[in-house]
Amino acid sequence: MTALLELRENLKKIYSRNEAFILPVIKFLLGVIVLSIINGKMGYMTKLDNMAIVLIVSLLCSFLPTGFMAFFAMMFAVLHMYALSIETAAVGLVVFLLLYLLFLRFTAKEALVVVLTPVLCMLKLPYVMPVAMGLIGTPASCVSVGCGVVVYYLLQTVITNAPTINSMGAEEATAKLRLLIDGMLGNKAMLVMIAAFAITVIVVYLIRRMSVDHSWTIAMVAGVMIEVMILLVGDLMYDTNLSIVSALLGAVVTLIACKIIEFFRFCLDYSRTEKVQFEDDEYYYYVKAVPKMTVAAPTNTVKKINTQRRPAGQQTRTSGQGTRSAGQTYRSTAHTGRPSEGTGRSVVTERTPARNGVPYGQQGGYRGHEMSGGRSVTIGGNHANPQDDSDDYEELF
Repeated sequence: MTALLELRENLKKIYSRNEAFILPVIKFLLGVIVLSIINGKMGYMTKLDNMAIVLIVSLLCSFLPTGFMAFFAMMFAVLHMYALSIETAAVGLVVFLLLYLLFLRFTAKEALVVVLTPVLCMLKLPYVMPVAMGLIGTPASCVSVGCGVVVYYLLQTVITNAPTINSMGAEEATAKLRLLIDGMLGNKAMLVMIAAFAITVIVVYLIRRMSVDHSWTIAMVAGVMIEVMILLVGDLMYDTNLSIVSALLGAVVTLIACKIIEFFRFCLDYSRTEKVQFEDDEYYYYVKAVPKMTVAAPTNTVKKINTQRRPAGQQTRTSGQGTRSAGQTYRSTAHTGRPSEGTGRSVVTERTPARNGVPYGQQGGYRGHEMSGGRSVTIGGNHANPQDDSDDYEELF
């Protein structure tokens, strides 16, 4: 757990230092995903289904406020509907305007929820958003989640009826409008999902606001159970074709996603809970204090210690020769007097680099020892007589 807390603190530090760069990148990637999904699901306007246009619009979304992402997504959807038929575009535009007025009145700051809800529904993960908004939002978040559900079913209605609309002529405009309007208002699955999501948001919000231990975990588990139960009941009543396997997998994915949100937003240490009671002239106060799980991110302190010593007798280096790195082999020779024929001696000092587990004898004439680096001093003479080498010796430090 400590490693996870350290990772969280490091991620928070990285985000706080680079928020000006990370946030636009996230918005850009999200814009690419949203617009690509719309083009992939609809794709009626071939000129709009172009990756260059998607990248340009996503780049605009990265620098503009979040609400513009919802606006561009709506424009892409309306243009695809217009390529299908003008009646389809009219119905879509009216629905978008009504949702905008409803959304602007209650949850104007949750434009991202309206965009992500239909995207998650298309990815077969519809249960994540209502539970997540119950944890981090307010009861008014059910409006933004409900708007996202309506957008999803609007697109699904257009995609489902696209072959029929293409087969109709221009004189059958009334039939096209009736087909789309009846498909939206008569969609029982949409009404069941809106009710399930709204109830889930409110229940999760009320439970996570309670002062019981592990309230967030209890809230997300209860929210998933209520959400799946309402959808199953709606499937039995209205035959919404709900898949049990997809519902269970979606519930598991929702719990994992919500636990990640809890880890970053509401990670408490219930083992150190404190309850205090005090009073003043007018009230008695009963306070329950639960500390957050925090750990200081480790910091690395590097100290550079140079243990290399200059050997005695080494000549001072000139400025043009530079400085040798630590551990580099070097050799200095000091002559004891002016050597004469047969009598000159020299002292050779050699610094050898560190060897990790390499026998020193493999590198030179001395065998049988493993060295970790040191200094070798060799004193030899310039003998005229080859047999007179009794004074030559080598000392290792």
